[in-house]
Amino acid sequence: MNNKHVGYLIIGISVLIAYIIYSFNDAMKELVSTSCSHGTSCPMWGTITLQTNISLVLMLFVGLIGLYFVFFSKEDKIREHIKPKKIIKEDYKEVMKELNDDEKLLFDKILDAEGTIFQSDLVDKSKLTKVKVTRMLDRLEGKGLIERKRRGMTNIVILKH
Repeated sequence: MNNKHVGYLIIGISVLIAYIIYSFNDAMKELVSTSCSHGTSCPMWGTITLQTNISLVLMLFVGLIGLYFVFFSKEDKIREHIKPKKIIKEDYKEVMKELNDDEKLLFDKILDAEGTIFQSDLVDKSKLTKVKVTRMLDRLEGKGLIERKRRGMTNIVILKH
């Protein structure tokens, strides 16, 4: 749920609070008018006014929080600008020149996988042994081209941009 929806939800809660305040205030006025014989000088009328004012301030505060989320939310604006970068092999021509054939093969498979691939999939796709793939990935990692992160029983290989 994004911030704008949360803002609308909070505004809805604020409206519900306003309805409850109105209903409660109406019932209290009716109760006090039938039970208090002093008229408006009765201390119960002052209590109703105080409670109503405190409730209205709280309702206004909750409503303002909701409005803030609706109109000043930056989360949606940030998400619009975050788009995954398309990996273009031509950007890595210079890097590929410095690699040996096996490293080029693995690096090419990583590029084909959009920069993220399981190490076990690299073994399958490259037709190289696990040991050789591990050694080649060690070299690529040493050159700062990739990084490996442990995921369960395997590693995930991530291209460094």
